[in-house]
Amino acid sequence: MEKVVLKAEKRGVVGKQVKALRREGKLPAVIYGRHTDPININLEAHSASLALSRTTSSSLVTIDVEGTEHLTLVREKQRDFIKNRLLHVDFLAVSMSEKLRTAVSIHFGGVSGAVKDHGAVMVHNLEQLHVECLPADLPERIEVDISSLAKIGDGIRVRDVVVSDKVRVLEDPDTMVAVATMPKVEEEAAVPGAEGAVAAVTPTEPELSVERGKKEDEASDEKK
Repeated sequence: MEKVVLKAEKRGVVGKQVKALRREGKLPAVIYGRHTDPININLEAHSASLALSRTTSSSLVTIDVEGTEHLTLVREKQRDFIKNRLLHVDFLAVSMSEKLRTAVSIHFGGVSGAVKDHGAVMVHNLEQLHVECLPADLPERIEVDISSLAKIGDGIRVRDVVVSDKVRVLEDPDTMVAVATMPKVEEEAAVPGAEGAVAAVTPTEPELSVERGKKEDEASDEKK
């Protein structure tokens, strides 16, 4: 992916006063990090929203604050879902010389013989993997080939996922990433002297953890 650079200016306005900035087409944001004091900034709302819509949780974003560049990851986006607009963004400053830990999305590709030939259902137990690496080695996504799932019951574990030798996956190697299973069917059981009872089996959705960034004062007024 091409380098993402966002122009920003320092912001002195905080709290409820940021509403006025949004009416002027500004997007409030903050940059913080291990070696960086928090910097309150404004981005141009339209261009920043377009650029950030094309990034992932592991995309590196360069913020140019009045001539000084900060290499960052997006840690949190606060959104008004009714008006479909961003309200605030948290950026985590990173160093090119220090390893970082973050989540990288999984992209499933290929054709599973178990699904194609045996009518199996593909169950994705993980949608992302947590990794540790230098920023320059950070993948935007991790490719997982499901063509190895030839028959029902076949699965792919974390240890089977291929990544660069410069990237260390932090999940337990035995954790299942995806598995080909038999489809679950609703069954109607006849009960003597009563109407039939339907037993519906609902698949359990995998629980995803979301790493949240640091919030600043103005975040609390967004829904007022």
